[in-house]
Amino acid sequence: MTLEELLAIEEIKNLRIGYAAHFDAHEVEALLGLFTNDAVCDFGTGYGKWHGLEEIGRNFRAAIEHAGAPFDSLHVMTNPWIRIASPTTANGRWYLTDWATRQAPLNGITTRGGHDHPLVYLGLYEDDYRKVDGKWLISYTKLHFLWPERAFTELRHPGMV
Repeated sequence: MTLEELLAIEEIKNLRIGYAAHFDAHEVEALLGLFTNDAVCDFGTGYGKWHGLEEIGRNFRAAIEHAGAPFDSLHVMTNPWIRIASPTTANGRWYLTDWATRQAPLNGITTRGGHDHPLVYLGLYEDDYRKVDGKWLISYTKLHFLWPERAFTELRHPGMV
């Protein structure tokens, strides 16, 4: 592994962590800045596949309208596994744990200060990244929901190494 690859991996880690931070803070414009213009967000059954920044922005804004206040949920990204495919392309996987922090019922999710059942989702993100104008961006993301309802079909990049 080269120094350039290690630096790319660190930049990509910050990209995905920034996604979670901006989503949780309801910072849609900053969130959109993490995607290529032709990006695709594939959230499967129930949420659909969103193509391009305009549709991605519209759907994130709609999701945030129903998500309560900023930081009513926390998207925790762990276990990054990133493979640099070329100087301008990479792919990766991340585990998602989505925690409810809200104190009152919202859209069917209830918790008493996080004591009853704060876990909202468990999932697996699979991403494609592309370096555009010297900056790594998300060009494709697929979220496999694993819990409470399973919506996993197959890995996009099996055996990445």
